[in-house]
Amino acid sequence: MKVALVYDRVNKWGGAERVLLALHKLFPDAPLFTSVYNPETAAWANTFDVKPSFLQNLKFMRRHNEMLALLMPVSFESFNFDEFDLVISVTSESASGIITKPGTLHVCYCLTPTRYLWSGYDEYFRGKFMKTTSIPALKYLRRWDKISSNRPDEYIAISSEVKNRIKKYYGKDSEIIYPPIMIDRKISRNVKQEDFYLLVSRLSRLTHYKKVDLAIEAFNKTELNLKIVGTGPMVKSLKKISKKNIEFLGELTDHELAYYYERCKALVFPGFEDFGLVMAEAQYFGKPVIAYGAGGALDIIRDGKTGKFFKEQSVQAIIKALKSFDERSYNKRDIIKNSERFTFDKFKKDFDKFINKRIK
Repeated sequence: MKVALVYDRVNKWGGAERVLLALHKLFPDAPLFTSVYNPETAAWANTFDVKPSFLQNLKFMRRHNEMLALLMPVSFESFNFDEFDLVISVTSESASGIITKPGTLHVCYCLTPTRYLWSGYDEYFRGKFMKTTSIPALKYLRRWDKISSNRPDEYIAISSEVKNRIKKYYGKDSEIIYPPIMIDRKISRNVKQEDFYLLVSRLSRLTHYKKVDLAIEAFNKTELNLKIVGTGPMVKSLKKISKKNIEFLGELTDHELAYYYERCKALVFPGFEDFGLVMAEAQYFGKPVIAYGAGGALDIIRDGKTGKFFKEQSVQAIIKALKSFDERSYNKRDIIKNSERFTFDKFKKDFDKFINKRIK
C-alpha cells in the first residue's frame, strides 16, 4: 500500500508536528506534501521526504504565513496523488482540499476546521475595518473550504470539540482519535519538585487565543514563579510586561522539556485549544493541570482529580484558581493513569483499526 501524508505548511514546531512524527512512525516511507517548507524553522522534518508546492519558489512566503491564505487552495489542488492508495491530510486549514482519484482513500486527520474562517472568525477579524477589508477574500475562502470539505472520504477529529465543529461547519461525521504523546518520560526516583508553575505555548500574534498574556498578568499579581516555554514574535512584548518572577526559557529539546515537566508544581493552560497536547504531556509526568475549562481540556482533564478548571478566561479567574490550588490533593499515579489514553501505542492501535476497516 502506497501512502502519502499532507500538511498545511512545514515551517514551525508544535503539537500538530508531533502528530506528523507519530504518523511517520506508522508510515515511514510516506512522503510529506505541503505548501511551503522551511528547513531552518522545521528541523523536525528532516527525516521526511518533503514535497513542497510551487509556492516554495516564493522564498518570502516560507516565513510569512499571513501571505499564504489566498494561495493555499490552488497549491494543494496542484498535487497529483494518482500513485497512492492512501492519503492522510493533517490540517487546520487547506491540506484536506487535495484532489484524489476514485479508489484512493483520503482520510482527513482534522486539527480543526479553519479557525479564522469559522470558530475563531470574530477573534481574528476584530473591528469593523478588518472585517470590511477582508470580506471578499473570506467569502472566497469560505466557499472553497465548504466545497473542499467533501473531498476527504473519512474524517478523524482530535477531540470532542473538533468533532462538534466538523459536524457544525462541514456537516460531516467523524471519529475521535487523540493525538499521541511523543515525548519520552525520564524515569528518576530522586526528582524534587520545585516552586514554579509551567506554561508551554507558541508565542505568536496568530496564536493570541492561547491567552498567555492573561497568565502573565495573573502571575505578576500573585508573584508566584512561572516559567514559560516557547518562542515566537510576541516574546519581546510579553517579556516587557513580565515581572522578575516570570522566566522565559525559549524553545527546548524534548529532554529539556521533560526536565521542567518533572519539576514543576503544575502546568497552567489559559487558552481555548482544539486539543492541547501539552496538557496530556504534563499529565504523563504526573503533574496536575490548571486550565480553562473548555475545548480539548474537557477531554484530557478530570476536574478535581487530575487538574483544576477555571470558568472564564480572565486574570481574576486564573488568580482564584492559583490561590485555591494545592498540589498535595492530587495523586500522581491517578494522573499518570489518566494520561495512558494518549500514548503512542493507543494512537497506533486506534489508527490501524480505523484504516483497516476502510481500506479496500
